[in-house]
Amino acid sequence: MLWDADMRYENGNWGFYSFNGKNKWTEQKGNTESQQDKLKYMLNAYRVLLTRARAGMVICVPSGNTNKTPTGFWEDETRLPEYYDGTYLYLKNLGIKEI
Repeated sequence: MLWDADMRYENGNWGFYSFNGKNKWTEQKGNTESQQDKLKYMLNAYRVLLTRARAGMVICVPSGNTNKTPTGFWEDETRLPEYYDGTYLYLKNLGIKEI
């Protein structure tokens, strides 16, 4: 299972994000009932994926893209390591083995 930056563990809490399809992640706050339903759906999607393994599972949390262009800008600012580090550390602290 590939864990993307749409659901991230940050500062002791889960954060939910949506990607605009081009270049930006937007945090989803759940201020309205329909937004709360969307967050519940996302959380349930991860729950379903995590509970379907029968003989084992590999969870891949990308390390992000640390490369910068020659002018000093991020090569891909939609895949920054900070988007993945909290989730990786959370899962590792649960006791999930790194392979």
